[in-house]
Amino acid sequence: MDYIKNSLQEAQETLNKSLSNQTFLETLSNAVECLITTFENDGRVMSCGNGGSLCDSMHFAEELTGRYRKNRRPLGATSIMDPSHMSCVANDFGYEHIFSRFVEGWGKKGDTLLAISTSGNSQNVIKAVESAKAKGMNTIGLLGKDGGALKNMVDTPIIVPSDITDRIQEIHIKCIHIMIEGVERKLFPENYQ
Repeated sequence: MDYIKNSLQEAQETLNKSLSNQTFLETLSNAVECLITTFENDGRVMSCGNGGSLCDSMHFAEELTGRYRKNRRPLGATSIMDPSHMSCVANDFGYEHIFSRFVEGWGKKGDTLLAISTSGNSQNVIKAVESAKAKGMNTIGLLGKDGGALKNMVDTPIIVPSDITDRIQEIHIKCIHIMIEGVERKLFPENYQ
């Protein structure tokens, strides 16, 4: 039972640190505004990450194209996760290019990339951000630890104040839900009356 209580206390402490970190709150608010602007200008949002972060990337996209709390029109979002694309690019160019090639093919000025990496140092996510910047896209980083290399690369670095990967991922999913709610509150205010 001790490890269960310890795990929940650790999660609570990470949430409290995030809640009391003004920079964290401000960058999360800036990310919401970026997404709103993207959708208001008929832009698209792409997301990427590895492992659990890829799952979060998929969750983010499906909540935007599907629904979050109530029905509304779908919003243009996609997670870069097509297995045939990923295996083709990994085989032909190397695993570090699996996201950047997609961004190069589909991204356009005014679109937004949500780059998810708990360390901020995933090479394939870094290359995706480089490609997005070259296209004139907005970039948001969902990061952890010290933010890694991505901290200074993305326009909006949301850095969870923790060094523990699973705690970082738990806050990432909260950030994803907050971003979606923020977008909906602006674009579909009737869903929050």
